[in-house]
Amino acid sequence: MAVPLSILDLASVGEGETIRESFDASVELARHAEQWGYRRIWYAEHHNMPSIASSATSVLIAHVAAHTSTIRLGAGGVMLPNHSPLTIAEQFGTLETLHPGRIDLGLGRAPGSDQTTMRALRRDPSSSDSFPQDVLELQGYLTGNTRIPGVDATPGKGTNVPLYILGSSLFGARLAAALGLPFSFASHFAPAALEDAVAIYRREFQPSEQLDKPYFIAGINAIAADTEEEALVQSETAAHRMISLFFGRGKTLSRDESSMILESPAGQQMLQMRRYSAVGTPDQVLQTLDRFAEHAQADELIVATQSPTVQERLRSYELLADAAALAPARS
Repeated sequence: MAVPLSILDLASVGEGETIRESFDASVELARHAEQWGYRRIWYAEHHNMPSIASSATSVLIAHVAAHTSTIRLGAGGVMLPNHSPLTIAEQFGTLETLHPGRIDLGLGRAPGSDQTTMRALRRDPSSSDSFPQDVLELQGYLTGNTRIPGVDATPGKGTNVPLYILGSSLFGARLAAALGLPFSFASHFAPAALEDAVAIYRREFQPSEQLDKPYFIAGINAIAADTEEEALVQSETAAHRMISLFFGRGKTLSRDESSMILESPAGQQMLQMRRYSAVGTPDQVLQTLDRFAEHAQADELIVATQSPTVQERLRSYELLADAAALAPARS
């Protein structure tokens, strides 16, 4: 594999599973990923979604970090307008102090929820307008160069937790370039603006104390299985689960119901969100990832695997690590 591979873990809660089981699965995945040679695992802030348990991102990172030794862990990302910059600096300063050299902080400006949930979070709809200023304020707390006189982050001050800008539009690309920060694009669910975003980011990048040249991470969906047929079955099941999640209004749709939606314009549009996907045997998936990395001009890929069960997800990541030879010496 020409570029490093990382993992996006949503702490998925499968049918019939408990949230505790989902957290146990995240720990198991991180322990294996550490051995398999993945660079980092990120957890995304989502709210009011029964199949995603990574809402309290910093708490989950702390739990996984306590059960691992070397792999980088971080937020992919924290939706900063939901929080005060000082609070996030203190949380991630605590994590970096406890687990030095292992913590990343990816920042997004979306709510990570619907409008009703946004109100429950006490978030002002206009709070995203101050996202660039909030990023700078947060950066000041972490570097020890506070922008608020008399206010420091304790813990946090001087920890220099690396920041990443996350985005699915051109706004994030321009902001990351202007601030001289790494940029991670959500092409695993928002593929439309990928080419323009990476072009803008690389063209407009300004070096900073954190980063002297552009660093671009692209997201992609991937399911690897022992046979192509098995991978395709898992991918189809994942598609039906996604349709049920977005259109089920709180209930699980039957396969017939989700099939009807899949055939509709809305369903087809939903499937287009997964345009960048690699499904098949390990070699087939690796070939797709290599082509995608070149297409995206990516310095790193972050892989989201939506296989239905914990064991299928673990197997997918294991097969991909073997095919990509991420860890040269493995038992």
